[in-house]
Amino acid sequence: MKTYLRILSYAKPYGKFVPTYIIYAFLSIVFGLLNFTLLKPLFDVIFEQVDPATLTQYSEKPEFNFSLEYFSHLFNYNFLQIAEEYGKMGTLYYVCAIIVASVFLSNLFTYLAGVVLAKVRATVIKRMRMDIFGQVSKLHIGYFSNERKGDLMSKMTNDVQEVENTIVQSLRVVFREPVTIILYFSVLFFMSPKLTIFTILIIPITGAIIGGITRRLKKKAVQSQESLGRIVNILDETLGGMRVIKAFNAERFMKGKFDKETDYYAGVNVNMARKNELASPISQFLGVFVVAGILVYGGGLVLSGNSDLGASDFITYIIIFTQVLNPAKEISRAVSSIQRGIASAERIFTVVDTPTQISSPASPAILNSFENSVEVKNVSFAYQDVNVLKNINFTLSRGKTIALVGPSGGGKSTLADLIPRFYDPSEGQILLDGKNLKEFDLQALRSQMGIVTQESILFNDTVFNNIAFGVEGATKEQVMEAATIANAHEFIEKMEDGYQTSIGERGSKLSGGQRQRLSIARAVLKNPPILILDEATSALDSESEHLVQEALTKLMSNRTTLVIAHRLSTIQHADEILVIEHGQIVQRGTHIDLMQTEGLYQKLSSIQSV
Repeated sequence: MKTYLRILSYAKPYGKFVPTYIIYAFLSIVFGLLNFTLLKPLFDVIFEQVDPATLTQYSEKPEFNFSLEYFSHLFNYNFLQIAEEYGKMGTLYYVCAIIVASVFLSNLFTYLAGVVLAKVRATVIKRMRMDIFGQVSKLHIGYFSNERKGDLMSKMTNDVQEVENTIVQSLRVVFREPVTIILYFSVLFFMSPKLTIFTILIIPITGAIIGGITRRLKKKAVQSQESLGRIVNILDETLGGMRVIKAFNAERFMKGKFDKETDYYAGVNVNMARKNELASPISQFLGVFVVAGILVYGGGLVLSGNSDLGASDFITYIIIFTQVLNPAKEISRAVSSIQRGIASAERIFTVVDTPTQISSPASPAILNSFENSVEVKNVSFAYQDVNVLKNINFTLSRGKTIALVGPSGGGKSTLADLIPRFYDPSEGQILLDGKNLKEFDLQALRSQMGIVTQESILFNDTVFNNIAFGVEGATKEQVMEAATIANAHEFIEKMEDGYQTSIGERGSKLSGGQRQRLSIARAVLKNPPILILDEATSALDSESEHLVQEALTKLMSNRTTLVIAHRLSTIQHADEILVIEHGQIVQRGTHIDLMQTEGLYQKLSSIQSV
């Protein structure tokens, strides 16, 4: 129930929907009920079942008072007036006209109530999608290392869709059908308290049986959605790694992996279907069983003369009661489907409720510009109890360049990720102009930095939008200038639509070198005071590397730069080189100093010069 109410909270403020829906739903139920209550006087008049005492009672117009008896008396009074004036056929036409009008109004208000619920559904789903997307955007980088991307995608798409298809769609049943049952039972109780109490006593039996079925659905629903997440993950890995899969003849392996997971998913869903489909026929059978019980019990009372109902009353009672069965059946079906929706919603809320480990302080320090230095003091970092960095110390002064070199897996990229606060140090602190990075607003901090990673991160958009990414109001001239500096303008101009050419998913229409040059152009356009280059030239051919390195050298002039380099030839002019191995700084100095000292740097240099 708590999860269900939390889903409905996305429809706030309720004042926009609830009053209107209540009015429409109530009028729909009332006019629907009127259709069947008209049957009794119709039976009585047409088949002359009204006794003289009743005719005398209803021949006088009642005095107004706000009660059900008053309205019933008033209706019968008018009804008898029409019967006396127009006869049986005239009365028949009159009643049929009222029934047709009542059915029309009932359906009209049902339609209007449905439109209101459609607005509620659209509001709930939109806000839920935005909530989970916003939360995922806020989560720290480390979160995505632990979670499968396919499972996250499944939660943001399939699980939200399941909530829409089950819980939000069931709002009509949850709110309208109980009111329908209450109003119908009120009329039934008014007609015969004794018989209605009997029906109320035996109905819970059906609810207990159906409830036992639906409770088992939730566990299977969780397994189903988790399996669907794994299927999406396998698809994502397969489509993204198709080149490797084909190169290693692994199509059969991936197909077998996919077949195993889809087989499990199918089995879980068949098991769910068995239980879900069982609820409807059981509820229908039990409903007929209850009607049969009422016929035996109530019919016996009528035949023996011990009932407060006449024959026409009893027939009308049975007809009205059968109408209670349909909303009861709808409720049982809705409860079954809601279990699937609740399971999906709980998976969504595990993401929404995940605490954001990297966040801005409540009262951030002002950061208008970078003035002096970035200081790394006694920094250590552990990831899942594995020490990645140990007691790192250095100062990156404004306008200077520090290069990080060393074997792969030594912690260079992790150290670079600490500067823009993708992670926070486990120990120690990083200072920007003397203040801890944690004191600044994240957006203000990252606005001072431009990052070019080893992997070119591009989006399925135009060349222009990829270069101007994150820079509002960038002009065509500015984008072209940035592309020129990054040695990208020439190949862009040769493309079919120039800067408006779509580059495909992850830049699939471009070569590796072209993708990297667009990433560099993006950093150039941002023109930040601090640059972080994570092997930025690693994907370029020799000619492009020379041209881009020349452009980067100009860009780095009088700019604060942290460079991670695999090719030592690209960082020989760095103000300081830090050699990192196993998470520790094992050597530091200029290129000339390190080449004159026996150690890891000299060894790496000699290997690359071979």
